Amino acid sequence: MGPGKLELREESVPSPGPGEVLVRTLYSAVSLGTERLVFSGRIPESEWSRMRAPFQAGAFPFPVKYGYAAVGEVVEGPAGRVGERVFVLHPHQSLFTVPADAAVPVPHDVPALRAVLAANMETALNGLWDAGASPGDHIAVVGGGVVGLLVARLCAKLPGTRVTLVDVDPARADIAQRLGADFALPQEAAGEQDIVIHASGHPAGLDTALSLAGQEALVLEMSWYGDQPVSASLGGAFHSRRLTLKSSQVGQVPPARRARWSYRRRMETALSLLRDDALDLLLETPVPIDDAPRVLPEVFSGHRRVLAQPIVHNHEETVSRDAATP
Repeated sequence: MGPGKLELREESVPSPGPGEVLVRTLYSAVSLGTERLVFSGRIPESEWSRMRAPFQAGAFPFPVKYGYAAVGEVVEGPAGRVGERVFVLHPHQSLFTVPADAAVPVPHDVPALRAVLAANMETALNGLWDAGASPGDHIAVVGGGVVGLLVARLCAKLPGTRVTLVDVDPARADIAQRLGADFALPQEAAGEQDIVIHASGHPAGLDTALSLAGQEALVLEMSWYGDQPVSASLGGAFHSRRLTLKSSQVGQVPPARRARWSYRRRMETALSLLRDDALDLLLETPVPIDDAPRVLPEVFSGHRRVLAQPIVHNHEETVSRDAATP
């Protein structure tokens, strides 16, 4: 295995022991940011340890079983949990055993398919906290991928905010407006923003974000570039306007909330925020797991510009299986 290669493998799945559950996956979702970097072999060696996904098998650079957005049904475990729909930060796998605490219940009124957005929503929520967005703020979100759109949706729900999604693709205008945000191409976006959140994943987007910030405004960097060097325009008015460039990363709860917010509470909150029918706009047609090795390289290469790409593993009725497909 090496860069640009995907394959399905079978493995034996142990029966759950005390304090464990066996989960039959319904859907998993592909992270078009992080997983593209993993697929391309662009995780720098300095980050190999920090970038391990929960329940990852293998080690960077290759081969690795990766992913962190699985929604399934508990088929074995404590009696009170059998039949429960759960979200697990687990790689793409059709059946797996995990500690019961790792399987977070999905609210009954959140569809299983939409629940695959939970990890992205958790990232968006953490970004909103890092940005310190407040009612009435003028906010630009640069980058109309899944995380950018979720951030825009959360910001748009703050009373009195004016939110603009900035993206190079005019096709993002309709979805932005349906999520409660205005839309602008980079060359047309208004400046003097109170907060600018960058989530495009491209260095040029960071320069756009810096150019839109008002006096003493915050620019929040949510993109991660792997081993790609990034140049930012920190000359010009960056210092005279006293801008703040701040990173955001979901691996830590922001310091102001860390004493009270556990990872579990944050994930449960992210799942509750998926009680929003408008978010179905972000979901592409699910790809069957057997087709993933053919379809996902096209997605990662950019030949298909998609939003949230789910993988369907099983139909939504209980079955018994003894093998997993990572």
